[in-house]
This record gives sequence, C-alpha cells and structure tokens, in this order.
Amino acid sequence: MSENIVQPKYGRVLLKLSGEALAGEKKIGLDYSIITKICESIKKCADIGVQIGIVVGGGNFWRGRSSGAMDRTRADHIGMLATTMNALAVADVLESFGVDVRVQTAISMHQVAEPYIRNKAVRHMEKGRVVIFGCGTGNPFFSTDTASTLRAAEIEADIVLKATMVDGVYDKDPNKYDDAVKFDELSFNDILVRNLAVMDSTAASMCKDNNIPILVFNLKRPDNIYDACIGKSVGTLVIDR
Repeated sequence: MSENIVQPKYGRVLLKLSGEALAGEKKIGLDYSIITKICESIKKCADIGVQIGIVVGGGNFWRGRSSGAMDRTRADHIGMLATTMNALAVADVLESFGVDVRVQTAISMHQVAEPYIRNKAVRHMEKGRVVIFGCGTGNPFFSTDTASTLRAAEIEADIVLKATMVDGVYDKDPNKYDDAVKFDELSFNDILVRNLAVMDSTAASMCKDNNIPILVFNLKRPDNIYDACIGKSVGTLVIDR
C-alpha cells in the first residue's frame, strides 16, 4: 500500500514573524521554547517541499517609532540590527533541527550574514534552504511588514503568511471588544478602505499591486504555519477579488 504523501498548497511562501512572537509571554528578548515550536512547524513545511523565505521583525528588542526624541532614521537603523539578532536566533534553532538555512541582510554585515541578493536567495530556496531576511528593506521609514511584501514580490512567493497574536482579521480589536467579528476572507480594498489592522497601507498596497494574497493567522498555535502551507482553513485570507 502506498504511503500517503502530504502535498503542499503553496510551492513558495514568505513567512512574516513578528519580533514580539519570538519573545513569548516575556514580551521582550527571546523565548527559546517558543522559537523551538515555531521552527518545528517550519521544518515540517520544508520537509514536504515548501520553499520558505522568512522576514523577522525586531519589536522584541526595539521599536523605532517609540524611540522618543531620537532621530527616526537612526532609530530605524537600530531596529534593523534588532531584526538581524532575531534572524540569527531563528536560524540557529532551525539548524539544530537539521534544516539548511541562510541569513541574508539588506545592510551588509559580511561577518555574520550574506548580503541580500535576490537571485541568490531564490537559488537557495530552489535547493531546499530556508532563507531568513534581516534588516527589513534596508531603508528607514519602512516597516518589516513592507519588507515582507517586497521580498515576497521579489522572490515570486505564492502567498505571504503573516503570523500574528490573534487568529485572523476582525472588524475591531478582539482583545478590547467582545462583539468583534472575525472575517474568513477579505479583499485588499476592504482592508485599505476600512483601515483594518492587517498591515500598514504601503505593505497592503504592494501585495494588491502584485496580486500576492496574505493569510493572517494565530502563531500561538505554531502548527498553524504548517496547516496554512497544506491548505487547511486557518485565519483570514486577503485576496485581490
């Protein structure tokens, strides 16, 4: 009898991980028990042939927009360094599971990571390596959400998987309002016109313009990453209708 082989729904994905998600309940720094669970799910995706790019945020170490009187450009540069720390941490745990990983950064730091080169990143993924992108876009004033959609467009990802701390997109904050309604599917126009908290408008517009769907789901259950890759119904799907 032939063995059942799980077929992924998406061949190449861009996974966006927030820095806060890597901190767990501590809200700051790194919680390796959480990172381990996340990486276990990523490995399962890689094992069934999904090509994976990852963009990590840096909010568990630094937030440029809440840096007080500091020059915004300098504050954002510090934030880029924070994303690199997270990228290296995730890479280390993935490697401990036997996953082949490369870290690429938008700002050159040759001693710790490869520089971001689009063709090289694609080649890595074609060889089954997970590529983690650090330093956002490499430019101040752009969020890591925008970096994730930019990288998704560049590597021609099938979808952006946005792992958050809520189980999808709601009409209002479900942590504040008991009557908040969750959406199973939305259009990009919906989130732009209604100003729904999916990602910033620059990132959403880039996905819309390049016809890249976004799946927003809860990372509190890390296996949602794997479930999303095999096409199970999780979170909220944002598509260009």
